Amino acid sequence: MAHVYSLADLLGVEGAGDLADQAFAGLTGSLRDRDAGGWFSSLLEGDFPDEKACYAHAFIVLAGSSGQVAGRPGAGELLTEALDVWQNRFWDSGSSMFVDHWDRGFTRLDPYRGVNGNMHAVEALLAAGDVTSNAGLHQQALTIATRVMDNARRQDWRIPEHFDQQWRPQLEHNRDHPDDPFEPYGATVGHAYEWARLLLHLHASLADHPNWLTDAATALFERGVADGWAADGRPGFVYTTDWDGRPVVRDRMHWVAAEAVAAGASLYQHTGDIRYAELCGTWWDYIEIYLMDRRYGSWHHQLDQDNRLIGTVWPGKPDLYHAVQATLIPQLPLAPSLASALAAGALY
Repeated sequence: MAHVYSLADLLGVEGAGDLADQAFAGLTGSLRDRDAGGWFSSLLEGDFPDEKACYAHAFIVLAGSSGQVAGRPGAGELLTEALDVWQNRFWDSGSSMFVDHWDRGFTRLDPYRGVNGNMHAVEALLAAGDVTSNAGLHQQALTIATRVMDNARRQDWRIPEHFDQQWRPQLEHNRDHPDDPFEPYGATVGHAYEWARLLLHLHASLADHPNWLTDAATALFERGVADGWAADGRPGFVYTTDWDGRPVVRDRMHWVAAEAVAAGASLYQHTGDIRYAELCGTWWDYIEIYLMDRRYGSWHHQLDQDNRLIGTVWPGKPDLYHAVQATLIPQLPLAPSLASALAAGALY
């Protein structure tokens, strides 16, 4: 919320700055752990869960970056503190990756290692590097991407998401619970698109970029198209597949369609290949028919395999992040990151 409404404030949306400030008040207030440091992911029934998550801290860094660009009060201080906690508590220099979960007091580290938090770390590092003019954060993002892509190549560009504490892939993780909302079994189609886009942002952000970034982005995108789009004969993207590309969870998540459009638009901008624009057009048609809620606003977040509204993972409409970015990324250069680009007047 803080990130999205900071972007909206930069776009001149009336009242957006006030909404961003309310979100920042939560991040500097009750969600901030004044005793042990860091941030809680949620507040439930008057108490805090016994965990601190890399995923949440990555988004605080992203929010602080966008808020600082938008000139929201306290956002710069939040960014400085969040970067310090995130880097000191979650970064594992031995593996060159972020760990996932600590307990509340940062005394017990969960043995699970995951890619989702590291994917959002890449986005946050790019944004924070732009805001702080710290090129080292961009290099850190490249280090993470390099390791994740090395694993993806070995699986024919289906990205392993789950690892043990020695960073050995756990390809059968949650096979008996394949629709786990945070750690689903198999390959997540939407993450192929999300990583494809992030690799292109990295390419545009680095003065000395490795050539494999474009090749990997293209391979991930094509894997997402082959495995995900109408893979079961119905419109929309399946959510997950097994390691041979067969659909596992066939629900249609709004964020997957959003990331597919963002990745396609990014590849079109990067290569000029009209096929990417044509695919984006096809996917926007799907979004307009099935996902956009013309009556109440926003997008429906989750549909079943027949494109009927359900809410087992995404009840209601809690997420603006993916949909808003899908409307902005096609209208902005690949670098700098969204808030910095908007502040520079780079919107096409």
